[in-house]
Amino acid sequence: MYATISELLKSFGIDIALPIQTFGFFVAVAFLVAAWLLTSELRRKEALGQFKPSFRELVIGKPAGMTDFITAGLLGFVIGFKAIFMVMNYAEFVDDPQTTLLSMRGNFMGGLIIAALMIFWRYRESEAQKKLKFEIKKIPMKAEEHVGNIILLGVVGGLLGAKVFHNLENPAEFIADPVGSLLSFSGLTFYGGLIVAAVLIIRYGRKNGLPAIHLTDAAAPALMLSYGIGRVGCMMSGDGDWGIVNNAPKPSWMSFLPDWMWAYKFPHNVNNEGVPIPGCVGKWCHELPEAVYPTSFYETIMAVMLFGVLWLIRKRITTPGLLFSIYLILNGMERFLIESIRVNTQYHIFGIGVTQAQLISTTLIILGIVGIWFTKKHVKNTAHA
Repeated sequence: MYATISELLKSFGIDIALPIQTFGFFVAVAFLVAAWLLTSELRRKEALGQFKPSFRELVIGKPAGMTDFITAGLLGFVIGFKAIFMVMNYAEFVDDPQTTLLSMRGNFMGGLIIAALMIFWRYRESEAQKKLKFEIKKIPMKAEEHVGNIILLGVVGGLLGAKVFHNLENPAEFIADPVGSLLSFSGLTFYGGLIVAAVLIIRYGRKNGLPAIHLTDAAAPALMLSYGIGRVGCMMSGDGDWGIVNNAPKPSWMSFLPDWMWAYKFPHNVNNEGVPIPGCVGKWCHELPEAVYPTSFYETIMAVMLFGVLWLIRKRITTPGLLFSIYLILNGMERFLIESIRVNTQYHIFGIGVTQAQLISTTLIILGIVGIWFTKKHVKNTAHA
């Protein structure tokens, strides 16, 4: 396992100290890939006439007000306060980037310098605006130009929802350390992030002329592939997203594959869970006492395969909402099945043990089935009319 990108590079003989966690790196890659795929699909759907250009207002000739200068100064101070401190204490930052970033420690003088530069830059911009004639222009925006805002909402809503749902699933952990649980970058629940991010993005789409039924269809393949990429980060860092103990012998049909694909102890995992590794020296020196199913690896394989299915059929499906309904069913089935061999908190309903993810995945499957029925019915009604 590689808790940080530096540890990963060391395995290739490259010794560079970088303040980048492996899980965070792959999450960032997942969002970048999602942005690329979503841009491609929005462009294609706009060419089909499913999206109409929206407009944004561009104010010309309006000088900056006091609020603008205060905002620029505060933003500059925060950036300088933390950035200069992290540069001057780089070794400490690399050793524990999360604590360094979220702490109240910083460089006060660095904050003042960057704040002054930001205010001066805003002043120069304001003076340039004074020379222009005041007018308000409406600038057309293509659907693909909204991708930046959509991804930003996905990041914010995804992290917020993932953290909240994780704490709801693990109340004892939250009660023991409320602040640490909320601020920690570990302990994220995918479905929580998906739900909150979806609400924010659909609301944004409505305000900007992006119909939810077409927007969700465009996002379906990107969601599936980015989920698989995120699971690569889980697997490579050993963030606790693993399965139950697997002491069964490896099946003969898997004999040509590495043993870790069947059962793995996740040595050097980022959570330092398990027992000490004999002779290991360093920050991450634990492994699980018994081998478990590498469920994050299995999910990566399934997500990539399901992405391939969605990507192949996306142009053949012309009924709005149908592709996203299929995505809900495939996503729900994949997660429901993997939960049977995955470690997670269980709830007991009518004597049956189920996990939060199984409850949500069942709901997604039902919503997907209803969505298919609704879209098919709508097509029939439209054809009859």
